[in-house]
Amino acid sequence: MPKYLWQVSYSPEGAQGLLEQGGSARRAAITEMVESVGGSVEAFYFAFGAEDLYVIGDVPDEVAAAALSLRTAASGAASSLTVSLLTPEQVDAAAAKEVTYQPPGS
Repeated sequence: MPKYLWQVSYSPEGAQGLLEQGGSARRAAITEMVESVGGSVEAFYFAFGAEDLYVIGDVPDEVAAAALSLRTAASGAASSLTVSLLTPEQVDAAAAKEVTYQPPGS
């Protein structure tokens, strides 16, 4: 199953909800959301900095990942950036793949 990293930023309304409900409730809600599309959450961390939350998990495909992003954006409480993660073995396979490429200017 494809693995993703979601980088989440809360809107002021989302941050207010987090203050009211707490971090554990948010983890439970996000885990339920990911599981509802057939996925699972591997890691869940709040953070300081440009992003408020990092989630790593698996979902069945790109459609499921897009559904999660759409629901998050539509809520207005948060925005997310979805990053597809690759294993070292997947990078090995990519490196071994024959590709026809011409650099710009050549």
